[in-house]
Amino acid sequence: MFGQSKAFSGFSVDDLGKAREFYGETLGLPVEESGQGDMRMLTIKLGTGASVFVYPKDNHTPASFTILNFPVDDIDAAVEELGRRGVGLERYPEFDADAKGVVRGPEGPAAIAWFTDPAGNVLSVIQES
Repeated sequence: MFGQSKAFSGFSVDDLGKAREFYGETLGLPVEESGQGDMRMLTIKLGTGASVFVYPKDNHTPASFTILNFPVDDIDAAVEELGRRGVGLERYPEFDADAKGVVRGPEGPAAIAWFTDPAGNVLSVIQES
């Protein structure tokens, strides 16, 4: 039924301006703003050609799961660059992270590190095995 649909994902934030700055300037992704008043929104263009819709929500609650994963060839370099850009990593007690905040494991991806956007939504950089 939807096999040919150009589906897209979306998520909410509590401050569209901070989201535009974070995704556009901090992470360096192409971001377009459209709409006006209460109908403003962002479209984030991903390297795959896909887009993600971001909308403001007054009673926003951060996603408690990873909403975007950014595959990288070198997770250590990505984590260092995030740090230079003022982005801190999240640490979860159920995962054993190294000193840099990277979880490296024999199962799943070779390495993953989580961080949040200004609205508290969880993102990751991930290096496949």
